[in-house]
Amino acid sequence: MTPERTEKLLRVLNRRQANLTVVMENVQDPHNISAVMRTCDAVGIQDIYILNTKIPRHKKFGAKSSSSAAKWLTVHQYEDAVTCFQALRERFPLILTTHLSSDARSLYEIDFTQPVALVFGNEHAGVSDEIRAMADGNFIIPQMGIIQSLNISVACAVSIYEAYRQKAAAGHYEQASLPNTQRQQLLQEWGFHETDDL
Repeated sequence: MTPERTEKLLRVLNRRQANLTVVMENVQDPHNISAVMRTCDAVGIQDIYILNTKIPRHKKFGAKSSSSAAKWLTVHQYEDAVTCFQALRERFPLILTTHLSSDARSLYEIDFTQPVALVFGNEHAGVSDEIRAMADGNFIIPQMGIIQSLNISVACAVSIYEAYRQKAAAGHYEQASLPNTQRQQLLQEWGFHETDDL
């Protein structure tokens, strides 16, 4: 690995954010998942969660639309909602779902300087009642049009770039965030060796 490549990957790793994640529930189109992965990589999200309780487990994602983003992310796949939420609760005290409801808060009212997990639902049915009952509340992306919904990949991009804005302003990208054990594991997975200049 060239010194330039090593430097780039270390710079990326040092900016990964341990306290922000995206959960996709029963998202059917693998290209939608891949597009979300690409955006997660762009804003420094390392861990993402894919929950399939009503559709088969995804075996692969649309590599072209993700630009191989899956290679650089830690993807957690679950078929059981309770097990998935148990894992989420260990790291994220606030879990919010995208859902248009009378009590939904605006995306711009969320404090992304704190640990947050955002749940995005199925392309047609949205987030299920089961998942909304397990979460801490709902949020919406303010919209001025007639159609009050966005494609999941667009909705995710808008949401996590607001998180990026807040986190950047708070200096979160200026210090390493990932636990050291996870950092060391990723170093190995990304192809670092003891002979590389760390």
